[in-house]
Amino acid sequence: MIRQFTDVEPTHFDNEQAKGVAARVVIGKKEGAENFFMRVFQIAPGGHTPRHSHDWEHEMFIHSGEGELYINGQWAPLKAGNVVLVPGNEEHQIKNVSGESFTMVCLVPSKAPEL
Repeated sequence: MIRQFTDVEPTHFDNEQAKGVAARVVIGKKEGAENFFMRVFQIAPGGHTPRHSHDWEHEMFIHSGEGELYINGQWAPLKAGNVVLVPGNEEHQIKNVSGESFTMVCLVPSKAPEL
């Protein structure tokens, strides 16, 4: 299977917990994935994901933009080309601190919700 990630219709989040987030499950159950799901998040300027934790780890690749990661009780800068490991049960959040769209790819195990 090969396709453009933009061919997948995004789910939009825009509330107090998550602001300006367009999330796409680009590889999931529907595509036959058995072990991992791949998601692409685009965060608008000033937007953010919810601050949350869960029992599974996940990995992120920052594709474009500049942002910040909340982890271990602190904020750390993120930029295009960074890779991130978020351990299970670690509270975390991503926010876009630039004037451009922030895009990241996120991998989660198949036991996690697709979104």
